[in-house]
Amino acid sequence: MAVEKEALEAVAVSGTVRPFSESQPPIEDTSDLKTHDVAIEKAGSEADELEDEDLFRPLLMDASIPTEENPLTIRAVVVGCILGSLVCASNLYLGLKTGFTFSANMFGAIFGYGVLKLLSRAGKVPIIGGLFGPQENSIVQAAATGAGGTGGIFVAAIPAMYRLGVMGEGHSPKDDIGAIFTITLVTSFIGIFYVTPLRKFFIIQVARELKLMFPTPTAVALTIRSMHAGAAGSIDAIKKLKCLAICFTGALVHRIGSYYAIGILYDWHVFTWIHIWSGHTSWAMNIESWGWYFEWTPAFIGSGILIGLNPAISMFSGSVMAWAIIGPALVHYGECIGIDQSGGDPKWDGYYSFNSLSNLGKQTPSPRYWLLWPGVMVMVCSSMAELFVQYKAIWSGAKSIWNQSCRGINSVLVARGKSSAFFAKHGSNQIKDENVVEDPFPQEQQVKTWMWALGLLVTLVVGMIIFHFQWEMHPGLTILAVVLAFLFSFLAIQIGAVTDTTPLTAASKASQLIFGGATSNSGYSIQHAQKINLVAGALASGGADTATALVSDFRTGFLIGTSPIKQWIAQSIGSFCSVWLGPGLFVLFTSAYPCIWEPNQASDAHCPFLVPSVSAWAAVAQAVTDPNVSIPLKSGIFAIVMGVVSIIQVVVRHFFLVGEREKLRKWLPNWGAIALSWVIPAPVFANAALLGAIVAALWRKYDMRTWDIYGYAVAAGFIAGEGLGGVVGAILTLAGVDGGTKGSNIACPADSC
Repeated sequence: MAVEKEALEAVAVSGTVRPFSESQPPIEDTSDLKTHDVAIEKAGSEADELEDEDLFRPLLMDASIPTEENPLTIRAVVVGCILGSLVCASNLYLGLKTGFTFSANMFGAIFGYGVLKLLSRAGKVPIIGGLFGPQENSIVQAAATGAGGTGGIFVAAIPAMYRLGVMGEGHSPKDDIGAIFTITLVTSFIGIFYVTPLRKFFIIQVARELKLMFPTPTAVALTIRSMHAGAAGSIDAIKKLKCLAICFTGALVHRIGSYYAIGILYDWHVFTWIHIWSGHTSWAMNIESWGWYFEWTPAFIGSGILIGLNPAISMFSGSVMAWAIIGPALVHYGECIGIDQSGGDPKWDGYYSFNSLSNLGKQTPSPRYWLLWPGVMVMVCSSMAELFVQYKAIWSGAKSIWNQSCRGINSVLVARGKSSAFFAKHGSNQIKDENVVEDPFPQEQQVKTWMWALGLLVTLVVGMIIFHFQWEMHPGLTILAVVLAFLFSFLAIQIGAVTDTTPLTAASKASQLIFGGATSNSGYSIQHAQKINLVAGALASGGADTATALVSDFRTGFLIGTSPIKQWIAQSIGSFCSVWLGPGLFVLFTSAYPCIWEPNQASDAHCPFLVPSVSAWAAVAQAVTDPNVSIPLKSGIFAIVMGVVSIIQVVVRHFFLVGEREKLRKWLPNWGAIALSWVIPAPVFANAALLGAIVAALWRKYDMRTWDIYGYAVAAGFIAGEGLGGVVGAILTLAGVDGGTKGSNIACPADSC
């Protein structure tokens, strides 16, 4: 089925991966799919028939599927929450390591199919047994998306507060668990409530006009349909499920076992081996110091399978540029310094760490701090450029929502026997499209106005109280953060629906810059201003993130035929679960690994978590609030130049590489991926992602049929399995039986990995 395959390839190319914790992955524009090197050839009458299917209308489902009276079942919500919880745990582990997080929608759809298909065989057993269809399948993935979607603030803003010491001397996340619960509650639900009334606007009214395809949610819907398409679909679904389960279990076992022999099973420090075998060769140890080793990490091999060759090659090239050329040159010429990690042992002479972010403004910076600013600048510039080149779609969307508002106001006035020429005129500007789709769901299946309006009002009031008393933020600033969250959501949904790239990186950094200006010259101490900056940024980006996830679920439900109210309830229940799960997991990880949050980072060379997003958030907060912390001049100049280059490429791709030249787009470097490799202070993850991308490219080239069945399942299983293995590792550490106490560090530099 050609269209279905293309949509699934949109996931493989652009993925449900969110790098830098608050953005989507380093990807190519999904409008390039027809010319992308992994585009699928269309063949057969069945493919031709499906190509004509209108993906702006509900999908044509298998006629043999019985009517589902109530797909919002207890079993669907419970299974969805459990699956989402696995993804939430994975996201916290992976996000703290590298800034990547992953959506639970496809994982929930495939795994949910297997679990509920098995339960459905229980026949008439209450709650457990009974009919299982595609709509209930969409409820599972909606609950999973909600339960797995709050990881962003725990891998960025909240640990950044502790790193900056703004939570109070001696405070740990465990001490502040109450405040962490409440901020999670507000950020989880504020976006759900304010975006609910925009469902009809984005999914139905302007979708065709603005080409809002929503590639990933569409791929999820098509996957669900294919798994429920008779006997053939069921057979392929079982194959996907078995593959996912095997990869999940294998990655889980591998990650747990590797703790006890990390230098053999997980990290291959080839240059350390050369250093030892050659009689302590300094040049090999120097290369080792810059992070050039290979890590057998299933999660990032899986992410490479998803993101494709161009982003993976770009990320690897960026690592070479940063950690093999620019970084060593900066140290050589005295612009940056490293920290000796030899411990005075001549055996490890020449082993340094270049990752410190301590004592900023008081000593020569590390290459990590110097390269952080070009990375952040390119991320923001490329995201904002992608936003502005869609100006026609944004303007059309703004006009449409204005007309909708005027039409609604005029309807209320007419119902009361009044009139307004102004609102009547502007409300009459209907979208002129002969293919306009009517909402297939009657009013009783919609989310009631009082539900989202009351929820929004309560959440806003509670948020103002919480942020005032627990986070020392003025209620006016809380309202500003919510307004920014709404504006960012509107833009993020619209751009993400077209490109599958949600520009939340730009949104979060923009909110930090705005609040930096709002708190300057206002009498706040530096630490107080930094706390407000990070809390407000978390609220703005977190709200936009959950709002985008809900609209994506609405798109999946629209295509499958699931009523909005049922999906809304499922995702809300999942989000409520994550409110408790996310903080608990965060406390678990920070208790097991204090290096995640402790302000003194000088001794973090061997911390298993590089926390790149935490570092970026903290650095921006310091730069906009602390006059003693400055950006190195040459770093700032390089950042501006690279930012301009990334903007120029976006403009060239959208306005010059069109028509016959469009095929050249795939050869352009991906600046989002390059910037990410500058922010992550080690090339190890780029190496693993490149391996995964190469494997996926060869797999697609030589056996597309098995790729269609197993490709995403392998990636999803690897990602979730290692993530859960990280949670088990934290538990083992707290129990005192982890690899550090019971295992071996053989083959590791300085006898420590």
